[in-house]
Amino acid sequence: MKARGLTLIELTIALAIVVLLFATVVTGVGAITGSRAKAAAGELGGVIRSLYDTASLTGRTCRLVFQLPDPRDDQTRVKYWAECAAGNVTTRRDRENAIRDEIKKEQEDAKNPARRPAPRSASAQPTLQEVMSQERERVEAAVRYSVYTAPEIAPRELPSGVHASVWTRHQRDAIGAGTAYLYFFPQGETERALVYLRQGRNVWTLEVAPLTGKTTVMSDEVEVPRS
Repeated sequence: MKARGLTLIELTIALAIVVLLFATVVTGVGAITGSRAKAAAGELGGVIRSLYDTASLTGRTCRLVFQLPDPRDDQTRVKYWAECAAGNVTTRRDRENAIRDEIKKEQEDAKNPARRPAPRSASAQPTLQEVMSQERERVEAAVRYSVYTAPEIAPRELPSGVHASVWTRHQRDAIGAGTAYLYFFPQGETERALVYLRQGRNVWTLEVAPLTGKTTVMSDEVEVPRS
């Protein structure tokens, strides 16, 4: 009896099965090694360094914005992009801290008559509180952030299956869902930060040095500082 050869349809189906099995094996190996998370950490480190230089050279406060989906959502990818303010300003948190300190000082002065300032004349200089109020209004007008794009700082997405969380020095715990920010200041510094990239059971930590903007990638989960 003469052997029958494979038809074109049968060959196509067989080839499709082989491609599917190969893709499954590659995906499985990637999840085991965390290769996509490691590559994404290196790319993110380059973006951070470029944005650090941009803030220093342009004299503007910039920030890296992370859009973090729910870690249980395997369909939506993590997105991040750069934004820069209209002028040389600090973060909202820094301004609020300065204003809070001034209010505390005025409350202490009110409790201690010896520390109360003497009434000023109409021609006297404005009080520090008035100056702070004026400065806050000026800064609020300047702190309009807009998306900043450049070839080396273009908006990006993390590879499918790679999740992220972000910690900065103002936070107690890392943010794993929602929106997170990493600020870069014109004075040539940034916030101390840890960015965690997870793929399967693998975790890569990107540590950001505040004074140099240098990033270090470590192949484990670095503990969030508590002091």
